[in-house]
Amino acid sequence: MLTREQNALVTQTGSGTMMGDLFRCYWLPILLSEELPESDCPPVRVKILSERLLAFRDTSGKLGLIDEFCPHRGASLWFGRNEECGLRCPYHGWKFDTSGQCVDVPSEPAESGFAKKIKLTSYPIIEKGGVIWTYMGKPENMPTEPNYEFCTVPKKQSFTSKRLQDCNWLQALEGGIDSSHVSWLHSGDVKADPLFKGAAGNKYNLADLAPVFEVIESDGGLFIGARRMAEDDQYYWRITPWLMPCFTAVPPRGDYPMHGHFWVPIDDENCFAWSFDYHPVRELTQAEVGHMKAGKGVHCKYVPGTYRPLANKDNDYLMDREAQRLGTAYSGVAGIAVQDSSLQESMGPIVDRTKENLVGCDNGIIMARHKIMRAAMALREKGTMPTARKPEQQAVRATALLLKRDVHFKDGAKEALKARKGVPQTTV
Repeated sequence: MLTREQNALVTQTGSGTMMGDLFRCYWLPILLSEELPESDCPPVRVKILSERLLAFRDTSGKLGLIDEFCPHRGASLWFGRNEECGLRCPYHGWKFDTSGQCVDVPSEPAESGFAKKIKLTSYPIIEKGGVIWTYMGKPENMPTEPNYEFCTVPKKQSFTSKRLQDCNWLQALEGGIDSSHVSWLHSGDVKADPLFKGAAGNKYNLADLAPVFEVIESDGGLFIGARRMAEDDQYYWRITPWLMPCFTAVPPRGDYPMHGHFWVPIDDENCFAWSFDYHPVRELTQAEVGHMKAGKGVHCKYVPGTYRPLANKDNDYLMDREAQRLGTAYSGVAGIAVQDSSLQESMGPIVDRTKENLVGCDNGIIMARHKIMRAAMALREKGTMPTARKPEQQAVRATALLLKRDVHFKDGAKEALKARKGVPQTTV
């Protein structure tokens, strides 16, 4: 349970807030590369951390992320013409380059130098692993480029999607580090989803509905271990890494691709749930990619032309009470991604954590909350940079494995939790 003041601290990410300052210490995913596919293509609106921005790719292929609004009269530059290495406002012709610098004001004489005095807010932007990333913090504190394993493997070994989620980033993230709900909410999909079914470890998920949680600190955040009973004096461990501030990886099943998420705030009441699948040592098969595009695994189908899930709050997530009764979909909602978002959104835009009654399986959530609050306070009061900004801290994996009952996962899974090029995942 958090106080009202603590709940505000962890959920508010706008400019000048403590959590907003924390998020601005990291490279954050903002667009899929497919959204800016070629030079001089249409610009794309980007809202992140409550800031309204515009991304575009200029004639030379250079990426830019600038304030959405023209500083002349405030018109949205989304209507702009992307031409000749700049974005020109159609209202009065003011033109801006990828750095936000005004390069032409047709109504003013060039010799006046007026255009040079006008510059929009802009942020660094890079492209890696099929994702476009931005850093919104102080230039002197910029970390090295992202080093999460999914964006470092060859292109054919990875698939990434995103979906709009109508709730605060933190309640979405907390679903991502809660491994106990899998045995309930996702029980039908564990047995039937083409990216999960048949894995040997599934039987432990479905047989032991009361996992024991053990959580340890990592260099970048936490390792959250969920322990279930297995045969031959063993435990089945599913270990989820959480990295500051909003990255999670999901323990693998068999030789299926590994997957995970980012939960990136749009504003205080909405976020983008980024979902990635990758395999560290082989290309994804056509069938696997087909399933992902069809909304299986951790992905979803969309309202055409958008990144909003086709099953959403406006249509009650296409709930099927008959499927719920028969047990083919435990909650009556189809698909892992929408099952998660349906319940997380049902809490309201920002859940009131003063009313919670937390239990043992919530230890990972409790520790993550306290870790981000401590980090935000240290950044504000002492200028201390948070963790998980270094490449080696981001090189982690989720893992699933069987260990003897007298071996703790911090020892038995130590090597399996490291991302190592050319080394297969540890899985059951």
